[in-house]
Amino acid sequence: MTVAQAVVEYLSKQYTVDSIGGVEYRERLIPGTFGIFGHGNVAGVGQALKQYQQLDPAIMPYYQGRNEQAQAHQAVGYARHTRRRQTFAISTSIGPGSSNLLTGAALATTNRLPVLLLPSDTFATRAADPVLQQLEQPYAYDITVNDAFRPLSRFFDRVSRPEQLFSAFHHGLRVLTDPAETGAVTISLPQDVQAEAFDVPEEFLAAREWRIRRPDADDADIARAAEAIRAAKRPLIIAGGGVLYAYANEELAKFVELTGIPVGNTQAGVGVLPWDHKYSLGAIGSTGTTAANAIAADADLIIGIGTRYEDFTTASRTAFQNPDVKFININVAAIDAYKHGTTLPIVADARKALVKLNQALGGYRVGADLEQKIAAEKKRWDATVDEAFDTRSTPLPAQNEIIGATSRAMDPSDVVICAAGSLPGDLHKMWRVRDPFGYHVEYAYSCMGYEIPGGLGVKRAALAEAANGGTQRDVVVMVGDGSYLMMHTELVTAVAERIKLIVVLIQNHGYASIGSLSESLGSQRFGTQYRALNEEQHSFDEGDTLPVDLALNAESLGVKVIRVEPGEKVIAELEQAIRDAKAAPERGGPILIHVESDPLLDAPSSESWWDVPVSQVSELDSTQQAYQAYTTHKARQRKLLG
Repeated sequence: MTVAQAVVEYLSKQYTVDSIGGVEYRERLIPGTFGIFGHGNVAGVGQALKQYQQLDPAIMPYYQGRNEQAQAHQAVGYARHTRRRQTFAISTSIGPGSSNLLTGAALATTNRLPVLLLPSDTFATRAADPVLQQLEQPYAYDITVNDAFRPLSRFFDRVSRPEQLFSAFHHGLRVLTDPAETGAVTISLPQDVQAEAFDVPEEFLAAREWRIRRPDADDADIARAAEAIRAAKRPLIIAGGGVLYAYANEELAKFVELTGIPVGNTQAGVGVLPWDHKYSLGAIGSTGTTAANAIAADADLIIGIGTRYEDFTTASRTAFQNPDVKFININVAAIDAYKHGTTLPIVADARKALVKLNQALGGYRVGADLEQKIAAEKKRWDATVDEAFDTRSTPLPAQNEIIGATSRAMDPSDVVICAAGSLPGDLHKMWRVRDPFGYHVEYAYSCMGYEIPGGLGVKRAALAEAANGGTQRDVVVMVGDGSYLMMHTELVTAVAERIKLIVVLIQNHGYASIGSLSESLGSQRFGTQYRALNEEQHSFDEGDTLPVDLALNAESLGVKVIRVEPGEKVIAELEQAIRDAKAAPERGGPILIHVESDPLLDAPSSESWWDVPVSQVSELDSTQQAYQAYTTHKARQRKLLG
């Protein structure tokens, strides 16, 4: 066999095995391969995929994409919806085909989500030297473009000889399926090696199972944690994505109902509890609810479960103002369990740790005063969101109203997708999630352009879920015009495969999020509006609005488009448009709903802060004023060692 043929057949026989509450799950680890072909992989992986397609299309289904980065985003979206049990392999050509994957690799690793990257590389033999698109460094001739993947991947290897294939893929898939280690796994395949024939041992091509490691909590750690919880007067749980990946939702609900300890959730942790659960305070931190942030400010014990403590989560270390605050960190990854200098790290699977804590805390419950404050703060925030959703601004609506309309039109099991701009923050604090799989916002890397390909990956996983007797879900992408222009190419992929992906495109003629941030930092929304160039000032801030029609752009790609025009009925018409899109045939292709918004109408305040440094000296009055406000917030920042 050639190396590429061996890789394809090997990947077709890899399975993840998982056990949740005594129930065993066995699923194909790599259900398909994406590829864009060039001279680096067309005769290697491309030939192998074509050969197996003719033998049996089910061996390794091939999927087209329009951009290598977008293919990685599709794989990440699929991996998250399948709770890291499955992902895709991605084959690229050398040079720009490979380097286009770099952002996707960084996103996957930052989010701790598995994706298998197979970038092609230059000749291992150097028979053609330098080959087209080869990077040459005079100080190290063995460096190629693919070495850029090393710091962005959780595992990297280069197969320079066919015999190296065995160890490269064995260790690569070990990392891919390890909850504590997972991220981008990159195995570089030189173009000549891909096509080289060698004798492949039968045991390499035999079916192999990769059991998801779910380490149990140490009994001594649980005893110390239980003691700290019993001593706490105002404890708070911060639930992250690790709760969802561990299928710990039900055990978390049992824990909070037993103890009365409230829950604030990170972006990745939205869905751990329904929004209206008695002890759910919603989002926490810089994009959090006033309810979660009010409880966090006074908390004397933080119980972090499956969170990596991003700066938005801690409000840049200003969220927790109790001078005696301590941290219990439960995480499958030691790097996260030890954060903030905690003396109570628990390196364990979230569900297994919660099972033991529930057993250890029999009879403990928080005081009535904390329960009353939880109820009062929830009521205050819910009223704030109701008002934001029900306001009717004309002729252009606020983004709050658009979020409210989208939420009302979607079914509880549907999935909302987002990634960058002002939308993720507004969704985090206001989206009323009703299903553990209902919210998918990529915010670890907050990558503009993730939304449409990531949403397509989620939709692929949802279709597979439904085909196997699971829940039927529509997937709704919410995206601003800035992110849309970054990477809308995968709409063509959805058209080609007739996949019904619903896209709500919010047109605000610029970068609304950074515009607002720029204004708050004294930089007057510089460079954040889509305007014609004023040549005299060399400015894009005051010119005419660009005559760009993104709805027409989508139509030109073969997408069905519904235009919602500005006016008094815009919200009602938007709501109906989403319902109409949901009613469309499942295999009818993508549907884009175009609506304009007023970028100057902000969401309700989280009464929190995010540390973005302001110039210490400036000729601008606006910057001078912003710096004074910055120093006030900065004085509240803490080291949080506990």
